[in-house]
Amino acid sequence: MASSLCRLSTVPRVAQGARSRFISTSRVLREEAQPTPNIGTVQEQKKPVGGFRGGIIGFLFGFSLASSFAAYSLLDEYKRASAALQASVEELQVSTEKVSSHVRRIEAVEKDLKALSSGSASKEDLSRVRAELKKVYDGLHIEFLDLRSHVWGMQQDLHHLAKKEATSVHVV
Repeated sequence: MASSLCRLSTVPRVAQGARSRFISTSRVLREEAQPTPNIGTVQEQKKPVGGFRGGIIGFLFGFSLASSFAAYSLLDEYKRASAALQASVEELQVSTEKVSSHVRRIEAVEKDLKALSSGSASKEDLSRVRAELKKVYDGLHIEFLDLRSHVWGMQQDLHHLAKKEATSVHVV
């Protein structure tokens, strides 16, 4: 309470009249008040950063930090996506080369098939040739039988002649 009174004593009161006196001049206060030693000069306090200004600086710092992290993660994701896309393109290129080589082989086989089909006989040709071969075979068989019967006839004649000559005597 004494210190609060000391503070009050430094503030002068406006006299309302002639009878009023200051608190600092009262006898009780003068006895309580002791002289304070001089410690030195009081350093001025630095102005604290205001709440508004500190909030803006903090917001800008946080925003720049979050933006840089987002940009870094976006760039990293872009690199991964780009690498995956590049791998997919290379895989597609390999599969396209395989398909094109298969197409070339199929075209070569089709060309060979056309060449073989033009040079080979069809079922109708084969049936016609078979019928002709059967006619030729039948003709040869008939000629063979005719030749055989002719040879048999000649054997019979030769046999008859051999008997006649053996039984008959020829005088010469």
